[in-house]
Amino acid sequence: MRNKEKKKRSGFRLFDHIKSHLWQYIIGVIAIIGVVSIAMTMPEISRHIVDDVIVGGESELLIKLLAAYLILGAMKALLQYIKEYNFDSVSSKVVVSLRRDLFKHIQSLDTSYFDKNNTGEIMARLKEDIDKVWEALSFISMLLIEVFLHTAFIIVCMVRLNVYMAIIPICAIILCGTLAIRMDRKLDKVFGDISEENAVLNTTCEENIAGVRTVKAFAKEKFELLKFRKHNDRYKELNVDLSKVFAKYYPFFSFVSGIVPLLVLVIGGIFYVKGMFGVTLGMITAYIAYANNIIWPMEMLGWLTNSFSEAIASVKKLNKIYSEVSTINDPEDPVTPDIIEGSITFDKVGFSKEDGHEILKDVSFDVPAGKTLGIMGASGAGKTSIVSLLTRLYDVTDGEIRVDGIPIKNLTLKQLRGSISLVTQDVFLFSDTIAENIKMGRKHRISDRIIRLSSRKACASEFIDKMDKGYDTVIGERGVGLSGGQKQRISIARALAKELPILIMDDSTSALDMETERDIQKKLKALTDMTKIIIAHRISSVKDADEIIVLEEGRIAERGTHDELLARKGLYYETYVSQYGEPA
Repeated sequence: MRNKEKKKRSGFRLFDHIKSHLWQYIIGVIAIIGVVSIAMTMPEISRHIVDDVIVGGESELLIKLLAAYLILGAMKALLQYIKEYNFDSVSSKVVVSLRRDLFKHIQSLDTSYFDKNNTGEIMARLKEDIDKVWEALSFISMLLIEVFLHTAFIIVCMVRLNVYMAIIPICAIILCGTLAIRMDRKLDKVFGDISEENAVLNTTCEENIAGVRTVKAFAKEKFELLKFRKHNDRYKELNVDLSKVFAKYYPFFSFVSGIVPLLVLVIGGIFYVKGMFGVTLGMITAYIAYANNIIWPMEMLGWLTNSFSEAIASVKKLNKIYSEVSTINDPEDPVTPDIIEGSITFDKVGFSKEDGHEILKDVSFDVPAGKTLGIMGASGAGKTSIVSLLTRLYDVTDGEIRVDGIPIKNLTLKQLRGSISLVTQDVFLFSDTIAENIKMGRKHRISDRIIRLSSRKACASEFIDKMDKGYDTVIGERGVGLSGGQKQRISIARALAKELPILIMDDSTSALDMETERDIQKKLKALTDMTKIIIAHRISSVKDADEIIVLEEGRIAERGTHDELLARKGLYYETYVSQYGEPA
């Protein structure tokens, strides 16, 4: 029921972000109406100057008409400022809200979404596509409204002044509108393709820069350059296609907008000379002013159509993200225990990917609170999947997982994940100080004393204290400048500093030397108030665990203590022999 409601609410809810600032848009639109109204009044003043002052000889009207022209010009400038300020201001506020909402939605999605979508594409949606929507909400929407009102007002003024002379600009407007619609249809697909290729190009750049050391180590610069060039050329070709569409139609807009004033002058002159339809010199002057006023909307129409089509393509991409709905959510009536002690139960757990590939089958074990479980197995045996299921990055497809006897699906995600300290095999450190990296997750609750204590337990203080700025040392992105072992020790210190009831270490000492690993294991063993799951390939990492399970092809092949498994002379024994030789 909850998921259905979420699907119902999903989508790029643009108006939800606009409505709280709607009054500013209304003020902006009123200002546009004022600007256009003044622009339509000025040719009337010109007509009176010609007909009444120059031709009619009523010179006493000249001062009044010029004063009116000056006052209207000042009012137009003020309204222009109000129009620009309100549209720019409100669009900035709306886009901040939009980007925050999109980021929040992306954060709420399942891990499976990130398995299927690359970082570059997501970054393109958060940056480039939101920026396109920003443009559409600010000057593009402002100009579109102004073009529409300007055109409508000019037609009314021209028809009111002389219906016969209005035929020329009306025909021009209809022709330009038809061309704009045809161009928009062609641009829609091109902009969609450009948006997709932009995401691919971003991904290629992001992967190459993130993995630059690997690229250089394998001397694959040329290969990466060719891969980048391929996508870059494709991006260029799509933009050339865009230019071709624009170049095909834009000259028509320019030609029509340039020919209209000339036709008005010629045909108006003929009407005046022949005395037809009551055309006067002042009327021709006003009509030329109106015709010149209608030129810029015609010229802008092509560019605005171009930009608006780009924004629509971006909205479609954003809607695609919003259509994704998380299947891993908080229960409607969660169980909220006061404390989590840390006992863990896997009861006949099975897990299969969406494509049907089976990862785990019939996995059962109990870890009492404060005890330690060691997990071993070959790569791909399902060790990390156990961690992912326990933290509900994925949900089990069979069986049940319980913490303190409570099914984890009945706990809120915040309480479940907030009770588990996780040290992953892929260490991620932020470009920040060492202290801030250790405090991550509980920045305002972790004191300097706890930072130093957890660093000593993780054997990290020995190299941190030797740094010039100690814990205030800023490390590079992803821990650049630190060795693999140093990064792992900071990651372990980060987990210990949180002081949570459950600690999971997923092959997190693989880069450490044997002596340092032994020292860390001793300190971890002393943490009797913490339930520990230690996943490793080294026997030394798990041999002191209360129970060890050995996974093979997603099943528990062996289980027992270190001595019991050695006595069984199975997979665990073979691993021991390969690492240490025959036991004494």
